[in-house]
Amino acid sequence: MHEKSAFIAIVGRPNVGKSSILNRLIGTKLAIVSSKPQTTRTRIMGVWTENETQLVFIDTPGLIKPKNSLGDYMVKSVTQSVAGVDACLLVAEAHTKISKADEELAARFKALDLPAVLAINKIDLLEDKSLLMEQIAALSKLYDFDAVVPVSARDGNGMEALKDELKRLAQPGGHFFSEDTLTDQPERVIAAEIVREKILRFTDKEIPHGVAVVTERMQERGDITDIDATIYCERDTHKGILIGKGGAMLKKIGSKAREDMERFFDCKINLRLWVKVKEDWRQRPEVLTSLGFDKRDLLN
Repeated sequence: MHEKSAFIAIVGRPNVGKSSILNRLIGTKLAIVSSKPQTTRTRIMGVWTENETQLVFIDTPGLIKPKNSLGDYMVKSVTQSVAGVDACLLVAEAHTKISKADEELAARFKALDLPAVLAINKIDLLEDKSLLMEQIAALSKLYDFDAVVPVSARDGNGMEALKDELKRLAQPGGHFFSEDTLTDQPERVIAAEIVREKILRFTDKEIPHGVAVVTERMQERGDITDIDATIYCERDTHKGILIGKGGAMLKKIGSKAREDMERFFDCKINLRLWVKVKEDWRQRPEVLTSLGFDKRDLLN
């Protein structure tokens, strides 16, 4: 068998469905998803292997104009990911105008002479399909894409066609991961991200982006895995909202997170959550480092 592989960065502006597309491509829920922009903060690597072909996907944060140290980190995460891959998958949302992020990423592709596929997501929400052709024509002027594939990550429409196009980007060479590998993310990081997803889902818009989650302990105890995680927020008022009246919100977050963890890790989970305040943590690189963000990306 002649093995082939490719590292592919999934890029685009915030909230176009990059993480949902990654989950569809991998065949399991790996990256957290919410309706709020900037859900993904770090590079999440997902691995898909079928017979001789292995595709390693890097799901990146949406390209934004940074407003704090966390924003700087997210932008560097995108640019460094694009610089170190074999190809890119640019995701755009159906029936939207070309964004500054689209233009900047296309310019990056040109500078690096990278093969790239364009996926136009959320076509299930598009009533007038003729608008899709106009959008494809406009985006195709930005870059000579290897393929353009309309998709819906929500219902799976077009995803097999997209995977076929991405498989064509694989080049001869050995596989980098074993066949059963899904991600390079440590289990502690996955557990923390599951908790953060529930916070994104259940709290108001003022809360989520001021929150970080750190898994403090993860230990097997017979048939049960004990997980202790701390939720860091920026204000005492946010702490009160996260805990809720009589602890109701924290119990809701914990209960739903535990259900997802049990499905992902395929075992019983005993999850305990704490909430602590770290003022202005997004503005302080030293605090970001202590919360698990890569120091090299913060300093470069």
